[in-house]
Amino acid sequence: MIESTRVIVGVNGSLSSLAAVHRAVEEAARRNAVLVPVVAWSATEGERLRPLSELEHAARRLMDTVFEQAFGGYPDGVVIRPIVVRAEPGPALVAVADRPTDLLVLGTGRRSRLQHVIHGSVTRYCRAHAVCEILAVSPSELLQSLELSARSGAPMPRLSGRAATWGRPADATAH
Repeated sequence: MIESTRVIVGVNGSLSSLAAVHRAVEEAARRNAVLVPVVAWSATEGERLRPLSELEHAARRLMDTVFEQAFGGYPDGVVIRPIVVRAEPGPALVAVADRPTDLLVLGTGRRSRLQHVIHGSVTRYCRAHAVCEILAVSPSELLQSLELSARSGAPMPRLSGRAATWGRPADATAH
């Protein structure tokens, strides 16, 4: 495996994020690349009284939950280096996807006006600032795949899973 080949994916627990994670795993396997799922979090006004370690732990649980929902655990056959970072999603993803050879996979989908005002468009930010290729995935791609499986009677698409091994990735602190 060429260590410089990476597929970075934004993870937030939405249906769009699940679709992006599915596609990112496919791309990482196809490219024989390292998968780097990223959860970027920041404390909201109501959470500022909670300890930061508790908020970071919640973000790590979100990562685990997304992979559990998508694949029944972390998929086999792909090297995964998860990153949980306290930052806004757009800048965090661009900071991690800092190599021209990277592929940045993002979920697209509808958000409420309030969410858009608060967070802006992560996809738009990444398209404006990323130095790598960007692949935007809509939740309809995942739904079409699941619908096709249901109609054909084929088993639902699912890779065998494994538990995540958490460590602090060296490159997560550098950004």
